[in-house]
Amino acid sequence: MTLKQNNFENIMKGRHSIRRYQPNYKIPRDELNKIIEDAATAPSAANLQPWRVVVVESKEGKEKLRPLVMFNTQQNDTSSAMLLIFADTKYYENADYIYNTAVEQGKMPPEVRDNQLATIKSYYPALSKEKENDGIRLDSGFFTMQLMLTARAYGYDTNPMAGFEADQLAAAFDLEPERYKPVVVLSIGKADEKGYDSVRLSPEQITFWR
Repeated sequence: MTLKQNNFENIMKGRHSIRRYQPNYKIPRDELNKIIEDAATAPSAANLQPWRVVVVESKEGKEKLRPLVMFNTQQNDTSSAMLLIFADTKYYENADYIYNTAVEQGKMPPEVRDNQLATIKSYYPALSKEKENDGIRLDSGFFTMQLMLTARAYGYDTNPMAGFEADQLAAAFDLEPERYKPVVVLSIGKADEKGYDSVRLSPEQITFWR
């Protein structure tokens, strides 16, 4: 289980959205776990890591997912797995574990932990639903992008999808819909087609200097 490439420019510029994969190729579970572990080094507000992943790899799981991914059935049918990325609205409940473990491992002084936890426990549970939703979706987006680049480094390809039945996804996979909010569905596998190069807007078109 080693990286296939470690040239960041190749990883970044060689990433394309792949819609057809080698249907008989299965990513080993320990390798997929490693990809998720590496991607989870992505930043998040107060390091609370609100992203959650449902890995749909079984025939039964994909059959359940198929009617929920709209026009993305080819990715579902041919990929090694479909990764359902959710944002957990109870993300702050892990704060004690995260910060206590950081102290135990010598990564943070106890007084910093205590100050951070006091702020987290007073601030985050009191957020409006709209503000909370914006924050956890942003953080989950950081994780998703890092997951796509990590997959490339391990020799796999991906396709992020927004076309799915968001109101049905959590319940279909035994998650509490009020708690777990779907962010994106990501296919992953060995490409069976060459992705298209795409046109990107120039820095002059997207940047405002003041």
